[in-house]
Amino acid sequence: MTGTEPERPLRTLADDERLARARLAPDVWDWIAGGAGEERTLAANTEAFDHLRLLPRVLTGAQAPHPATKVFGTPWSAPVGVAPMAYHTLADPAGELATVRAAGDVGLPVVVSTFAGRTFEELAAEARAPLWLQTYCFRDRSVTRDLVARAEAAGFEALMLTADAPRLGRRLRDLRNGFRLPPGIVPANLPEADYSSPGAHAATEFDPALDWTVVDWLRSITRLPVLVKGLLAPGDALRALDAGADGIVVSNHGGRQLDGVPAAIEALPPIADAVAGRCALLLDGGVRRATDVLAALASGADAVLIGRPVLYGLAVDGEAGVRHVLRTLCDDLRDALALAGAATVADVDADLLAPPPPRRPGVRGADTLPPSPPDGRMRKENLHASLADPVLDTMTFLNEITARYPDAVSFAPGRPFEGFFSVEDVHGHLDRYLDHLSGQGRTPEEIRTFLYQYGAAAGQIRDIVADSLRADEGIGVAPDAVVVTAGCQEAMLITLRALFRDRDDALLVSTPAYVGITGAARLLDIPVTGIEEDPDTGLSCAAVEAAVHAERARGRRPRALYVVPDHSNPSGKTIDAPTRRELLALAQRLDLLILEDSPYRGVSPGERVPTLKALDRDRRVVLLGSYAKTAFPGARVGFAVADQTVVAADGTTTLLADELAKVKSMVTVNTSTLSQAVVAGMLLAADGELSKANAPAARHYGDALRTLLSSLEEHFPAARRSAHRVHWNAPTGGFFLAVHVPFTADEQALARSAQDFGVIWTPMAYFHPDGGGEHTMRLSFSLLAPDDIRAGVGRLAAFIAAETARTPA
Repeated sequence: MTGTEPERPLRTLADDERLARARLAPDVWDWIAGGAGEERTLAANTEAFDHLRLLPRVLTGAQAPHPATKVFGTPWSAPVGVAPMAYHTLADPAGELATVRAAGDVGLPVVVSTFAGRTFEELAAEARAPLWLQTYCFRDRSVTRDLVARAEAAGFEALMLTADAPRLGRRLRDLRNGFRLPPGIVPANLPEADYSSPGAHAATEFDPALDWTVVDWLRSITRLPVLVKGLLAPGDALRALDAGADGIVVSNHGGRQLDGVPAAIEALPPIADAVAGRCALLLDGGVRRATDVLAALASGADAVLIGRPVLYGLAVDGEAGVRHVLRTLCDDLRDALALAGAATVADVDADLLAPPPPRRPGVRGADTLPPSPPDGRMRKENLHASLADPVLDTMTFLNEITARYPDAVSFAPGRPFEGFFSVEDVHGHLDRYLDHLSGQGRTPEEIRTFLYQYGAAAGQIRDIVADSLRADEGIGVAPDAVVVTAGCQEAMLITLRALFRDRDDALLVSTPAYVGITGAARLLDIPVTGIEEDPDTGLSCAAVEAAVHAERARGRRPRALYVVPDHSNPSGKTIDAPTRRELLALAQRLDLLILEDSPYRGVSPGERVPTLKALDRDRRVVLLGSYAKTAFPGARVGFAVADQTVVAADGTTTLLADELAKVKSMVTVNTSTLSQAVVAGMLLAADGELSKANAPAARHYGDALRTLLSSLEEHFPAARRSAHRVHWNAPTGGFFLAVHVPFTADEQALARSAQDFGVIWTPMAYFHPDGGGEHTMRLSFSLLAPDDIRAGVGRLAAFIAAETARTPA
């Protein structure tokens, strides 16, 4: 970069996708991002690039790379164009105008959709790079003829016939959402009609009886070159040439038509071999990186088209967002060419693609590990890869910050308020449980054995836990369906280990997600996919179903969904009652287990929604529980309720709880019998109804939450919230809430907050396994007294003001 060039923000195309999802309405997001059927082809389009490897050439003498190329004799600044996509106005009011302006600044062409939200004439007036027209052939050929004539008169330079859409594909997300175009979103170049349902309009207006003669017809009504888009078979490519096509676009319509067809990049090489350079050959589908462009060129394409990332950039920052996407891709392509040893795109050929590596069964790179140093130290890269994962360092970093600034007000720890603990009570709880054993007829020797020996792996107090669940939550399970664990963290670990057979099994989590579950999955090499919380219902069942289908499209088995349905950690969100019932029905239909973890409901004020396990009639829920918040944090007693039946190959059956106990026996052997005894005494004292016994604690936490909310309102009245772009949610219970800020709330910002302002919080990015949360902080109020909360919010407000002032708008 020269000193005169403006520095671009280090925001990737993946960042734009995540940010766009947060900005767009959920149904609009699904319409843009979704695909057909189970979305196997949608996922394959990008994943196929992940399996390609490049072989750079060295010492080639190539100087500064020049990514420019020509298509139909017209110069492009890079072999990249904007793919045809309908209704850019869904992403930004300027729509295609913003896209055309941005592409013109970068020197790249735009393929304008028949269903553009801006007229051809106004787009042509702003264009500084080639415009092509993507066209469908309507039953009324005069509509198509008029579109072509207008585009040609406006200066468009080519036509692109979409051949793979006699009707629109079955896009389940849109069907579930009942997607309709918002008011005011219409195709600006088509006659007035009802376009609100894209699928219904296509079914009635697209000509389903097209054959190859349509190419000759198009050539008869225009002087422009005609490309055919949507080809995947070499035979069709040859038919297109015979029909007179000037170009071919290898595409599967972004995975939005027939699900299960090849990825576009997979279909490209045989088509390139078939046409052998006799026409322009473009690729549209899955391009997200400069190296993807190189791979497409090496596979035979003259250029690529990029689609969804353009709309994501448009949604994030309008014209500037599109410009950022295209410039990022072009700049990265220039770097990639240089590193590949190519001076121009013409230097990229099939030799740049590495052959797939040979597979050696049973050998996993044992000879490639670097040796340890001779002085006895160990190399971290030789340890399990999870130990380098930032999620495993999160608690360590927070503890270090807290220790370094002991006078800071800390909104970080999600621990119970210590004013409800009494050392003397521990003795009473222990005595109560020992009396209970005596009352059952246990001899002194048996009681001694219970306290001092290891005990059963599944736990000694399963009956009392089961009775408490029945009394407190209406959950009717037998004691043998319960496994008593060393805290809920162990319950998570052993459940994941038992349920997830290999890396083809995937875990879904509602995000932002508790780091304990994502950390445990990382330790066990379990792939994790996040599903964003829904602002209204707590969780979208449509999003869950889409995630399940996407995982299956990737060749993975989504085995379970982890949720904290009540006042979740970290956001405080609660899943409403109708969604809980819908989620259970969905789990039954999709053969999915739900891992329910709800530690805060017993210490939260107000009426409680029934747990998923209480509503579970098909044994779809594994309940993961803890007494850390409701009874005795230091005892480290939790449980798993797993009443699912497991059938062996010989027909014998066990409970899933029995299988979990086997795993536990290899992890902790058993849960501390002394801890079990004290917790059992607490349960007996409450007649199993801990929620009633915890009513004073629930009132305290409710008061603390109200104090935090009122303090935020005091320091950030409406005008100041708007000026500082700060907002937060208002949970009804639990220990946490989320505050959104206009700056990056990362560990560096946290360190400044602690040092300069004496207030500590938790970066919400810790809780997003797929990335996200960079502008959000988690505040926990459970451990703080009201005066500390008020003082802490005052310090936090000063920090936010200072950080906002130092951050460019």
